[in-house]
Amino acid sequence: MAKTSTPASKRTKSAAKPTSKSAPKAATKTKVLPKPASQDVPMPVVAKATESSALALPITVSFKDIETARDAIRRYVYETPCAASERLSNMTGCKLSLKLENLQMTGSYKERGSLNKILRLSDKERKAGVIAASAGNHAQGVAYAAQRNGIKATIVMPETTPLAKVRGTQEFNAEVILHGSSYDDAFARAMELQREHGYSFIHAFDDPLIIAGQGTVGLELLEQNPYLDAVVVPIGGGGLIAGIAIAMKEINPKIRIIGVEAEQVPSMKASVAAGKITEVERASTIADGIAVAKVGKHTFPIVQKYIDEIVTVNEEEIANAIMVLLEREKTLVEGSGAAGFAAVYNHKISGIDGKRVAVVVTGGNIDITILAKILERGLAKDGRLASLKIIVPDKPGSIAEIAAIVAKHRANVLNIAHDRVFTAASLRETEVEFLLETKGKHHVQEIVRDIAKHNFHVKLEKPA
Repeated sequence: MAKTSTPASKRTKSAAKPTSKSAPKAATKTKVLPKPASQDVPMPVVAKATESSALALPITVSFKDIETARDAIRRYVYETPCAASERLSNMTGCKLSLKLENLQMTGSYKERGSLNKILRLSDKERKAGVIAASAGNHAQGVAYAAQRNGIKATIVMPETTPLAKVRGTQEFNAEVILHGSSYDDAFARAMELQREHGYSFIHAFDDPLIIAGQGTVGLELLEQNPYLDAVVVPIGGGGLIAGIAIAMKEINPKIRIIGVEAEQVPSMKASVAAGKITEVERASTIADGIAVAKVGKHTFPIVQKYIDEIVTVNEEEIANAIMVLLEREKTLVEGSGAAGFAAVYNHKISGIDGKRVAVVVTGGNIDITILAKILERGLAKDGRLASLKIIVPDKPGSIAEIAAIVAKHRANVLNIAHDRVFTAASLRETEVEFLLETKGKHHVQEIVRDIAKHNFHVKLEKPA
């Protein structure tokens, strides 16, 4: 189980000063160092993209803005632990810590930016209320921030939004409007309602106040572990990584900030490679929280200047990361929240062996039905869940003979299904599918070999 590292501010009062002179000193109020030179390196585009005519703006967020945001939201948000994990460190080859933003009130970091934006509204804007379009964590972040400040919130969500996320948003007294089949449909409806009622629109990432609010994660990381060598952050629209990069690079320009995107929707990587905002094709992914086809005008120039590397992870890697974090660390995360760890676990990032690395676990709002599928597929890939299709004589005792072989090997039968029609078996035979709970791949192979020795035709089904 991960252990929570002691905040630097507490260690310095009770322990001797570190001997290393090169290590940075973290503080909330710190003199800003000169900004580092651009580290933009062309990277290959991994998806077909269509160029956008949108022009990037100058950098609109400063270190001071992030300090101001922290002072504003401090009493509303939980300072989540940066938990060091010896077990995951041994598995990944680096000194790994997890910044557990899934422990926030809404289950993700999103409430930080929403609070910073809503706290800056004028009295007139507060009275009118706020509106947002979201199918996930941003919806709950806005709803929570509005509720805490006595402001009416309207959230437009696609009709396909999982019921758990709709209920989660309604629990914070927000009015939820279901509209359309996609985020774009919900966004268009939200803009119509904004014009009709004079609501203030709260963007999910492309707003300087949102970016500054998300950047408070970086300030906490500096205090909790000021000697970090690298920080790994999932990228959607870029609000979180942009804020973290400014907060940390202004204090320690040597620290590496690495972004991680879903392989199906690498919009930021494509934009950095093209040198301008580039819209990629929309695609479905388990990491729906970072499935953003077009990054922000405010976030892009910050990423261009400060981010050292952007890597991608595929669906299987993300699903496996969710399972590893749940089984080994007892930490429940959603797809986008697991993307950073997936990159480290699958060795997608070079130069971090033996280094002090923090991964931002951005959220834990995973749909239970999706989680069930991930766990079942994960068990199947690990060999702990096996499906055997066996052709047996269609006569009494055949299944009992197979079951006896399985029992001899101490495997557990979860389900048995017959098929006499849609099968290659002859008219005097039947195909029987055994779903088994086993100890692993070697255990499954032992069972398969033993069944074959008894002159049964057996086939081990491969997991999807």
